[in-house]
Amino acid sequence: MDLHTLKIFRTVAKLGSISQAARELQYAQSNITMKIQQLESDLQTTLFYRHNRGTALTAKGSILLTYTEKIFDLIEETKSVMSDDQTPNGPLIIGSMETTAAVRLPDLLAKYHKDFPDVDLTLKTGSTEQNIQGVLQYELDGAFVAGPIEHPELNEKELIEEELVIITDTIHPPISSFKDIQTRTLLVFHAGCSYREKLEQWLHQEKVIPNKIMEFGTLDAIIGCVAAGLGISMLPQSVVSKHVQDGILRQHSIPNPYGKVKTVFIYRKDKYVPTSLKKFIHLISD
Repeated sequence: MDLHTLKIFRTVAKLGSISQAARELQYAQSNITMKIQQLESDLQTTLFYRHNRGTALTAKGSILLTYTEKIFDLIEETKSVMSDDQTPNGPLIIGSMETTAAVRLPDLLAKYHKDFPDVDLTLKTGSTEQNIQGVLQYELDGAFVAGPIEHPELNEKELIEEELVIITDTIHPPISSFKDIQTRTLLVFHAGCSYREKLEQWLHQEKVIPNKIMEFGTLDAIIGCVAAGLGISMLPQSVVSKHVQDGILRQHSIPNPYGKVKTVFIYRKDKYVPTSLKKFIHLISD
């Protein structure tokens, strides 16, 4: 079992087809088949089920794929360690909730870019769940998510505690209990959003079934539709304060423990922390 064979195995596993793997790697299909058979013989196990649509991993094949990914991740990490001269440079991919990206990050990212122009900084927005999985799958170097997370594979730094508020159009009367708005349509982000989970927990606690739920992919869409009277939503007060001041939205307070959420920065425990990420963590700590 060598790295070349593991690369072939990983490609077949991901594409689900020996013929597609052969095209991807520019090898003869017979060579791919021979390498897989040799690997199965060396390990004395079947790694793939063969069917007329291609291949599928067996249970042992799935285990080997997990270890193969770790091996190649470790190789890349070793290269990063060897090439890291303590000067921040190269790619740095950061994930964030859209609300945090909109309000908390612009000044921070601008300062980081100014201080470390050789770092190729990329920001990707998504739900808390998407960002957690991105870090766990090595797709993100770190991410801003709603916490606490308390995952055994992740470090987390608490940054700020956000106040959550219900937002409505400006003509909506004051809200004294959730029953005042149970007939309204709830405007929320897709599943995996921590604010949506808070709202659903509150609904469950109040034994309220919402009249209708509409999912949106962007913050601007939610704010615009709430302002137009389509429904209500729950968002951090910092995100909507300008719209409230401008008379576009009305905000209503939420009782604890549903009215507070912590924003934390997460990154992997088992991955080498490059200088670019160290400087980023130091900047957000300040």
